[in-house]
Amino acid sequence: MQEKYPFFLRSTVILFGIILFVYVLFLLRNIMIPIAFALMIAILLNPLVNFLNSKKINRVIAISIALLLTILFVGGVLYFISSQVVKFSNNMAALEQKFSLLFHNLQLWLQNNYSLSLKKQQEYLSELGDNLKPLIGQTLGTVLVTLSVLFLLPVYIFLLLYYKVRILNFLYEIFAERNSEGVRNVLSETKNAIQSYMVGLLMEALIIGTLNSTALLILGVQYAILLGVIGALLNILPYIGGVLAVILPVLIATVTKEGYSTQIGIVIAYLIIQFLDNHLIVPKIVSSQVKINALVSIVIVLLGGAIWGISGMFLSVPFIAVLKIIFDRVDGLRPWGKLLGSEVQVHPKGQLWGRTKKGKKSWQA
Repeated sequence: MQEKYPFFLRSTVILFGIILFVYVLFLLRNIMIPIAFALMIAILLNPLVNFLNSKKINRVIAISIALLLTILFVGGVLYFISSQVVKFSNNMAALEQKFSLLFHNLQLWLQNNYSLSLKKQQEYLSELGDNLKPLIGQTLGTVLVTLSVLFLLPVYIFLLLYYKVRILNFLYEIFAERNSEGVRNVLSETKNAIQSYMVGLLMEALIIGTLNSTALLILGVQYAILLGVIGALLNILPYIGGVLAVILPVLIATVTKEGYSTQIGIVIAYLIIQFLDNHLIVPKIVSSQVKINALVSIVIVLLGGAIWGISGMFLSVPFIAVLKIIFDRVDGLRPWGKLLGSEVQVHPKGQLWGRTKKGKKSWQA
């Protein structure tokens, strides 16, 4: 049926649909972000709720127990981080004084070596501050969205788990009966992909946080545990987080230590940890049933950040994984699923098309 319409018309309609979809996501981001996080956490908690149900515990009580355990876990992590931040803030005055001294020395060095006067440097800094004001506003907006997420998440999670059967029945009924098996497979694979992704992320964060903190303690960096935990949280952001994670400990080492040997040691240690993460931890622990290639991962993370900020960067990978599951199950969309995947088909002798015995074109593997 696709051949009834010319390619330019079909591509225009598809492009318009994508633009409209992205615009709606951006417009409703304050509503959709909490729902998206709640859906992922609800899928993660669903096995625990089912287990409690199997023990003859009322569904409302089972959901409440699962939510309570989750809140206690998150509260414990936040308490640990806040206690480390308090230790950091106790020495803030000394850090500010050292940073001011280093910054003044940098200004003098620029003046002596590049004839850049202090007045000119101040003008550049003022211009930079003006350019950063929109970014600060976006950051404050992200913080407000995050606070709203924290308040709405338990409500959304409870309702999604409570009305799970009704939601699933709706999804089955909107498709034709002949497609019910395909819908069931897509939902099952989506659930498994998100569960394995979330559990893998938690285990990866624990391992990376331990490795980061250990390396910083060995190098004698102050606030090693806090910096290691922050690095593990930033590492959740694919490809980009690993770069951001190394900047903060390097800055702290620059302010608190003399020379540059510690900074070099931090960079080397984090490079080794990133190598272990990318080649051992992620393939063995985080990788789920769906494999997304690196190019698509980087692009989708940047797009997610442009649409939904930091939340979008985190949610983009499971979102594209769900899309790949759907694409792989729909005949007309399977080429898109192959484009997103990490599997590469090698075609011998540079030949893309071959002919079967019946004379029809087919892909050569």
